[in-house]
Amino acid sequence: MKLSTLAAAPQLVQLTLDDEDTVKEYGEPLEFYTWDRQPLDVFMRMAVAQQQDSGQMLDLVRTLILDEQGKPVITDTAMVPAGILVKAIGRITDFLGK
Repeated sequence: MKLSTLAAAPQLVQLTLDDEDTVKEYGEPLEFYTWDRQPLDVFMRMAVAQQQDSGQMLDLVRTLILDEQGKPVITDTAMVPAGILVKAIGRITDFLGK
């Protein structure tokens, strides 16, 4: 197979946080969206931000945790609970790593 057959425009995909603790606390799974493909610079920024600067990581996460229209969930005036943020980052990392 030619690598060019795998190249495509990014698509918005739904991810779910449905672990037992999340469902118990919120009464249902939590859904959010992200792009199924990310530019190489996003992967590089994730690697660097995880090791060095939590502020950079938050700026990066803003571009990864999206609503159903592809708009950031985390803004200057809106933040998700810290535990959910950590779970969402983990879920995105797992998804993009496959």
